[in-house]
Amino acid sequence: MGDILEPGIWEEKEGLRRGPIYNTRIWLTDLLRPAILTRGRGGKQQSRRTAYLDGLRGFAAFLVYWHHHQLWPRQNYLIMGADYIFENSWGFGDNWFFAAMPVVRTFFTGGHFAVSVFFVISGYVLSAKPLSLIHSGDTAKLGDSLASALFRRWLRLYIPVLVTTVLYFTSWHMFGIWTVSPNHEANFRDELWKFYVEFKNYSFAFRTGGEDWLSYNFPTWSIPVEFRGSIIIFTSLLAFSRCTRNMRLFGMVGLIFYFMYIVDGWFGSLFMAGMHSGLDLLARNDDLPRIFKRLERYKTPIFYTFFVVSMFLSGVPSHSREYEVLLKSPGWRHIAFLTPQATWDFKWFYLFWAAVFMVSAIPRIPWLKSFFELRFNLYLGRISFCLYLIHGPVLWTIGDRLYVATGWYRPEHEINTPFLINAFPMSKAGPLGLEPSFLAPHLILLPFTLWVAEVVTKLIDEPSVRLVAWLYNEMKAPSEQQK
Repeated sequence: MGDILEPGIWEEKEGLRRGPIYNTRIWLTDLLRPAILTRGRGGKQQSRRTAYLDGLRGFAAFLVYWHHHQLWPRQNYLIMGADYIFENSWGFGDNWFFAAMPVVRTFFTGGHFAVSVFFVISGYVLSAKPLSLIHSGDTAKLGDSLASALFRRWLRLYIPVLVTTVLYFTSWHMFGIWTVSPNHEANFRDELWKFYVEFKNYSFAFRTGGEDWLSYNFPTWSIPVEFRGSIIIFTSLLAFSRCTRNMRLFGMVGLIFYFMYIVDGWFGSLFMAGMHSGLDLLARNDDLPRIFKRLERYKTPIFYTFFVVSMFLSGVPSHSREYEVLLKSPGWRHIAFLTPQATWDFKWFYLFWAAVFMVSAIPRIPWLKSFFELRFNLYLGRISFCLYLIHGPVLWTIGDRLYVATGWYRPEHEINTPFLINAFPMSKAGPLGLEPSFLAPHLILLPFTLWVAEVVTKLIDEPSVRLVAWLYNEMKAPSEQQK
């Protein structure tokens, strides 16, 4: 038996008595103890060549968290709402707030930029292994890889959404928790039916109507888009698998152009751009087209330019989809003519270039790459999916009440939680987005949200990944299982 301790068998080892109770205690300790407090937890990840992508994904998830927290308590700010200031250009409507300055605004309300980065990273990650098989000419293994990826993708994305959302609205009825939105049903049975009706349509990739998000957790609007982008990647890989290197690259560029300039498929362009980032596979094999080799000597100024341009474009006005708003926005009016005719919401065109430039620049700028390989960013990367899923429910329950207690409240709170209003009044003086009454709740909210995200990662996300992998192996034909 060696060092393996079977359940129910007690054994002495190094003076410790082990068994079911001991193993349960170890499991609970590992589940509840934040990994960031465990020495060396992120060390192994840093040795991976693409570890910076994990850190970038984690930092992007934090930007989404921060974006929603900046807007939520300030719905009545200066009558028009803080989103009017945060999500318009600096100087728009004669508002000159520090938080809306170019580049600076991304660190206050950079959630849309973060989602664009997610999609580029996904395009890269989903295509990395299949592209390596295409380059090596192993089409048999390519088919196996794509079949496995396609089978697992829907389940991998939607199981955590399903479980976390059900737990969220169950808590309303079990503990009598009130939230500003959405409207709660009279009983749990009606709530469950309402969720079923929403979720079945929300999770259908080819729906032609309805809302893009769940009313229970609106940030999850990006999950169906993520799945549709994944389908684009898998089908493109299969379609281009027998092409020559140059024809495959032309095909990728052609699809990027098609999705952005011919039809309103901005997300397809982001995913395909991530797939095109697979050029580094060719670079490692010294198989890049000649034009890239000619530009090698200029790579430092090129990628620093990409970084600077990305930081500017990441702050594109996002409060309105109307093109006329862009024409009236200081600074942006001069480049508004670049917006494609096909684009319905202009911000995604500029965020496409911002995300592509950023993901391209990071591995070529040493200090920037090192930043995203910091242990804390790698930690955020590990829990990024669940941080994205649960930061809203934590905000709308605990966060909402903490903000009310420090002075940020709405008329609904005067009716439903009047006892919390100004329970711990704090100053709202200071720059917009950095007021003491806003920052103080995050002494509790930030660590608590990260901890919940990690617990959900361990308890729901990681087990769901293993479950889906097991299910795929169990469903394969016997002849396939022997491969």
